[in-house]
Formats: sequence, C-alpha cells, structure tokens
Amino acid sequence: MIKPNYFSVCVLSGVASLSISQTVHAYDFTAGDVEASIYGYAQMNAVYDFDEAISSDFGTQAGDFSKLGQGGSEGHFDADALQSRIGFSATHKNGVKVVIEGDFRPGTFRIRHAYGSYGNWTIGRAWSNYTSWTGWVPTLDFDTSAGSPGIQDRAEQVRYTQGGFSVALEKDYFPNVDNWSAATKSSLPTATARYETALSEDVNVVVAGLVRQVAFDDGVTDETAVGYGGFAGASVQLGDVKVQGAVHYHDGANAYLYRSGENFIGIDAYLFNGDLETVPGYAATLGFSTKIGAGDFNAVWGMTKMDLDDYNDDVGVPAGAHETNTTAFVNYLWYPTDNVMMGVELGYFDAEFYHGDSADATRIMYSARFSF
Repeated sequence: MIKPNYFSVCVLSGVASLSISQTVHAYDFTAGDVEASIYGYAQMNAVYDFDEAISSDFGTQAGDFSKLGQGGSEGHFDADALQSRIGFSATHKNGVKVVIEGDFRPGTFRIRHAYGSYGNWTIGRAWSNYTSWTGWVPTLDFDTSAGSPGIQDRAEQVRYTQGGFSVALEKDYFPNVDNWSAATKSSLPTATARYETALSEDVNVVVAGLVRQVAFDDGVTDETAVGYGGFAGASVQLGDVKVQGAVHYHDGANAYLYRSGENFIGIDAYLFNGDLETVPGYAATLGFSTKIGAGDFNAVWGMTKMDLDDYNDDVGVPAGAHETNTTAFVNYLWYPTDNVMMGVELGYFDAEFYHGDSADATRIMYSARFSF
C-alpha cells in the first residue's frame, strides 16, 4: 500500500466549504428530454500565518497539522484560486440524474463528483454515506474542523436511500496498517449506514456507522481484523443561534476519523506477534452560527484523539506521532449581493504529540467567492 498524498485524501469541505445561506444561481437549460444545469464559482483564498507557515502544499491555503512544529520564521502570506469549481448536472424526464463536478486542487483539474442516480439508488463517486452536514459548522478553511461529522470526503459507492435512512458499500478509504506498510491491502468494501431526521422544526439529528476489514499480507503473514466506527450529530436552533456538534468513536477505522493522525488518516492497526491489533480513536466538535447584518457569524471547536497506549506498549509509537489534533475557527461570512461571498476567519491549530511535545499556530484567512 502506497501512502496517499495529501491531495488524494482531502476533502471537503466541498459543498461544505461553504454550504451556507447564500443563494446560488446555476445556468439552467433544456435539451430535448433533459433538464440540465451548469454551476460553479471562482474563489480566491488568502492567508497570513502569524507563526510558521502551515498552508497545505496542495492548495486552497488550508491549514496542515503535519507542518506544525517544523520551525522556520514567523509571518507568512500566501494566496491562490485553486478552490474554484465547475459542475454539470442533467436530469432526464424518466428521473435518471447525472452529476459531474470538479475543482482545481492541487493545481490541475480533479474530479470531485461523478455519479448517476435513479429512484433510491446512487452509483459512482459522491459524498460518502459516512458524512453529514448535521453537526457541521461552516469554515473558510477548506479542510474544516477536526472531528467534523464523518469522513467529509467523497468515495466510489453503491448507495440505497429510503427516506432519512441510507446504506452503502464504498471503496475502502485508505487503510493505514503499520504506518503505511506496503503489505496493507483492501480486500472488501466498507459497509456504511446513516439515518438523519428532524425531531422538530428546530432539532435535526444524525447517527451513522461503518464496518470495514483491515488486511495485511506480506507473503509470509496474512492477517485481517474488523474495524468499526460511528458518530452522532445534532443541529439545534435556539432563537437566533444554531448550535451544532458531533461525537465519534472508532476502533480499527481511524482513516474515517476526520483529521486524526499526521493530518488525516490515523493508524488503523499494527502487526504484533503475528496478529493485527486495532487502534481506537475518538473525536468531538461543537460550534454555533448566527446572522449578523448581511452575513453569518460562526465559531467552532474540534478535536480528534488517538488512543496509542497499547500500540506504544507493544511495538513503540514512532517519534512525532500525533496523539491529539485540535482546531478552533471564528469567522464572518458576508454577502454583499447575490452570488458573492466575502469572508474573514481566525484559525487556531494545535497538535499534541504522543511523546509529550506539542506545537500550535494561529492564522487569519480572507476569501472571496463569485458564484454562478
């Protein structure tokens, strides 16, 4: 198994990176029996790092936990427009729908979504069924808060949806055995299930779970283990304030524990005395949103933590391994007119390493989005 680069595992925030109150006007047209839309936006992100430079090497100026504690000078500015996006959707009169969407992270065009749907079925590359926007708070940072609900990424899948309940078989998401051992393999899809519902006009909840096989085969040792995980999230409207949050627990499925490990994809399992031993992890996020003037004010805290004690006792945790990753964001997103969003965000990143050291960084981001 080759360790994936940062671009290949990143996310999100997709719609997430800013599925907020601004109205988006796609270009709609009809061609025969097909209703189609072309949509997208141009966006620039600019950031100033007060401490060391921690912007991702793959664009959008997202903060990267793996760059904390690397040293270097203070005070860094950078900007790019790689989050810019374009998409196409088409719905036939018989109900068949096709969506193809991409963006320009990390500097070349990449496919984000490519799926078809009909009736209760969705097949292709789409948001993982192990993802939800219930419990998620908008951020300008493209990679958003640690501990966000679910994988916050897309996956190739076959999904069946009935009302608020959905199940899917998905491409296994970058299994990490023995810290990216080449003997790691994917031999089965991951099974996911999710249920979302409104308990009242002001309360929405989600619960989701997954089961996956973790496998190791180096030609001498051939072992498997069962990994699993789950999260629950809620969104509660309290007057003018919306409070959102989520909690998670995983064991042998930390690839699905959002922003665990070095920056994403904490270790799932390790080989000890010829057996695969799974690694637990947990996470939480909590935040709120409210309208102020012509915009939205958001604040969110998030954390992921790996339980590495057994791993250390058995084989020794490598130096520099991230035990806890924490983020905090405060932003204001302003809509001066339809199809335009301007935003500013203060972000804080903190990494606690297993052997006792820590590192943190503070940054400010400005974003401008022009949608069609």
